[in-house]
Amino acid sequence: MKERKGEHPYGDIGQLLLLVVFAVVWMTDSSFLNATTFLSSYVPDYIRHIVLVVLVIMAVSLFLSSRVVIRGERPSEVVSDRAFRYVRHPMYLAAILGYFAAAFSSLSLASLTLLVPIFIFYNYIATYEERLLEAKFGEKYKEYERKTGKWVPRTG
Repeated sequence: MKERKGEHPYGDIGQLLLLVVFAVVWMTDSSFLNATTFLSSYVPDYIRHIVLVVLVIMAVSLFLSSRVVIRGERPSEVVSDRAFRYVRHPMYLAAILGYFAAAFSSLSLASLTLLVPIFIFYNYIATYEERLLEAKFGEKYKEYERKTGKWVPRTG
C-alpha cells in the first residue's frame, strides 16, 4: 500500500470500504427489506427531507471550503482559515454528515448503527493525521488544536 504523505496508509481504502458497506446496507434496508425503517412512520417525510437538505448543504459547504491540497502540493504551514477555523477535520466531518443525512432520510436503524464504526474510523485516522501534523508543525499545530474543536466548533 502506497502511503501518501500526511495521511493514514489505510485511510483511503478504509473510507471506500465503509462507503460501500454503508451504501449496500442503506439501499437494501431503505428500499427493499425495510427491516429497520419502522421509525420512519413516526417522523413525517417533510421533516426528514428538511433535515436531509440541511445536512447535505452543510456537508457540501464544509467540503468545498476545506480543500487544501492544490495540484498535489501540501500546505507549508498550519491551515486555520475557512472551515478550518471551526473544526480541524472539515472534510471528514462533511463525510460523516453525508452518512448521517442518508441514514436519517430513511431512519434505517441498520444504517444509523453503522455510523458508530464509521465515526470511530474517521476519528482514528484524524488522530493519526494530527500526530503527523504535530510532528511537522510543532507548537503552532498544538496551539491550533487548543483553539479549534476536532469535530465540534469550540465556543469562547
